[in-house]
Amino acid sequence: MSEVLDKIKSRRSIRKYRSDMIPQDKLEKIIEAGTYAATGMGKQSPIIIAVTNKELRDKLSAMNAKIMGVDNMDPFYGAPVVLIVLADKSRPTCVYDGSLVMGNLMLEAEEQGIGSCWIHRAKETFESEEGKNILKELGITGDYEGIGNCVLGYADGDEPKAHPIKDNYVYYVK
Repeated sequence: MSEVLDKIKSRRSIRKYRSDMIPQDKLEKIIEAGTYAATGMGKQSPIIIAVTNKELRDKLSAMNAKIMGVDNMDPFYGAPVVLIVLADKSRPTCVYDGSLVMGNLMLEAEEQGIGSCWIHRAKETFESEEGKNILKELGITGDYEGIGNCVLGYADGDEPKAHPIKDNYVYYVK
């Protein structure tokens, strides 16, 4: 079996993290993998915002929880890093492009021994005035759609096991 397929099969969403920060070299490799995702016509509609600043990370988590309709819960599961993937709304493939970036980020995280999880509600976060203001404060201009939040960190506990693959997942037409 190929090493890539092994990583695809072993990667699981982690929902409890230690507070230890990821080494910068590993974070850079994960981000680099995201930048090599396939995009429609090679137009590279996505951008990645790497958040390691605890104050902003906590603010984004609180915004996410509010959208989710919960209080006193961290939707980022204690992960110290959030990679926000946004994509240029003017590209018709923006959601697909950003989704491929998210997949690459999570697979390279697995390769680096870092846990990951795709957290939704980036769309709602950055459609809000507060989210738009965060982008403005960061100097990010353009009309972007939030695709996902890729949280990263070291797993706190055992990694979950894979669900069995359903019987009717693939249909062959010969």
